[in-house]
Amino acid sequence: MSQIKFTRTESHKTAVFFITFFSYAFFHANRKAFSNVKSSAAEVWTPHNLTDRILEPRDLWYSHDMFDSNEDAVKFEGILDTAFMLAYAVGLFLNGYIGDRVNMRILLSVGMAATSVLVFIFGCVCEWTLFYNKYFYVIVWIVNGLMQSTGWPVVVACMGNWFGHSSRGVLLGVWSACASVGNIIGALLVSSVLSYGYQYAFMVTSTVLLAGSFVVFVGLIPSPADVGLDPPPSEDIAKHGSVNTVAEDTVHHVVECKMANEKIFIVSVTQNKAPLLNGPPVESSHYTSEDERDVVYDVQAVKPTSMSFLKACLLPGVIPYSLAYAFLKLVNYSFFFWLPFYLSNSFHWDESTSDQLSTAYDVAGIFGGTIIGFFSDRLGKRTIMIVPMLLLSIPSLLLYSYSPNDRTINVVIMSLIGFLIGGAANLISSAVSADLGCQKAIQGDDKALATVTGVIDGTGSFGAALGQIAVPYLQSGLGWHSVFYLFMICMFLTAVCLFPLFLKEIRSLRCGCCRRRRSVSLQ
Repeated sequence: MSQIKFTRTESHKTAVFFITFFSYAFFHANRKAFSNVKSSAAEVWTPHNLTDRILEPRDLWYSHDMFDSNEDAVKFEGILDTAFMLAYAVGLFLNGYIGDRVNMRILLSVGMAATSVLVFIFGCVCEWTLFYNKYFYVIVWIVNGLMQSTGWPVVVACMGNWFGHSSRGVLLGVWSACASVGNIIGALLVSSVLSYGYQYAFMVTSTVLLAGSFVVFVGLIPSPADVGLDPPPSEDIAKHGSVNTVAEDTVHHVVECKMANEKIFIVSVTQNKAPLLNGPPVESSHYTSEDERDVVYDVQAVKPTSMSFLKACLLPGVIPYSLAYAFLKLVNYSFFFWLPFYLSNSFHWDESTSDQLSTAYDVAGIFGGTIIGFFSDRLGKRTIMIVPMLLLSIPSLLLYSYSPNDRTINVVIMSLIGFLIGGAANLISSAVSADLGCQKAIQGDDKALATVTGVIDGTGSFGAALGQIAVPYLQSGLGWHSVFYLFMICMFLTAVCLFPLFLKEIRSLRCGCCRRRRSVSLQ
């Protein structure tokens, strides 16, 4: 019987892993579509291709351009990125809070379907109908940001519901590669159809996302409780093998059942002892066993509660990681939005080649997140692995800013930066968020994972929004070197935000080593 249950649990875990992985990957593929066609879109939005020749009637029809110069078009693309990220940040706070209170499967599938429609309108319908309007583009992209924000809090919450603390580092390190895989999928899809027109990049990616929304709607199971399975063990149980700090001789056995969104705990304790679980029961009854007359069975039905937004913000570690992620995401998303454009603009490589080379950053980020996730699991600490990577990224960024016009050297340094920055960002946005949303300080608030994830990623998105407006203006005014100096400052500030937690984990690790030495010497 236990073997059947194990097999069923593992099959559900596998399905949840892949469904959430590819659903968010398809979100990122749609975001990547716009970042990878910026040069082509800027050409369409400016009239330079109609100069020096006689305007035929067809040329006049196609000459409804929004900008007088390519530089103005690039700045508007930065405004679009900023509008998207601001809306995305606000949406993360809202959808993180909403995600803990509604059916996450429906929330995610609706967000995916709505995003696919908006991306299709932005890239295809406007181009096919020759409707070029700055204000309409901004409005569509703001709503797109709100819809895409349904993704990350929900998928992280689903993964946190199914997988325990002891394996989250390496597991979510691998799983958090969904964003990087989505970037790679988007870049490859865009480069394969870009020669037919930039609108086809939006058409292909939005179609894939719409198909994924149907898979999520029919296949995603947000929590083990939805199919009558036990949740994964908490951090304390994984480490110590106990449910609470109550003495082991007090409790004979604990059975946990779930029925219709309620948790029913059946607790067996000896007489004249405090019950294992505290709190006012909704329903309570006592039975005395005929065989064990010194044992009392206390049945309590407790409905899971949802943590308030303010309480989630004040959880230990949430504010430092939120502020740190604001600076880190500014850098990470600047590479996401502007790396293909930088390669094309600075080294004059063609756009398709730039799109393909930029995937090295994402591939390296996958390895970075997985490797530091593995070692953070072994140490039982996250920050102690993240801070050194942040500090090492600073000289790497300086080196990349002086990269020569050589594709091999550029890709090698780009991969190093992706490993350090992308890897740290992947771990914070997934494993760290899940840890903070399931920590023991919650004390009974069962639904906080999506809220905490929304707080951390939402704060990070506000930082990313500022970066997207800063990059084009710095680049046009002071050059690309000034952009990389901004990145280096942000990485230093990220490390500063996490330094108190870093010192705390160092002291904790040192105390743990001392305790182990004493126990060995006593033996």
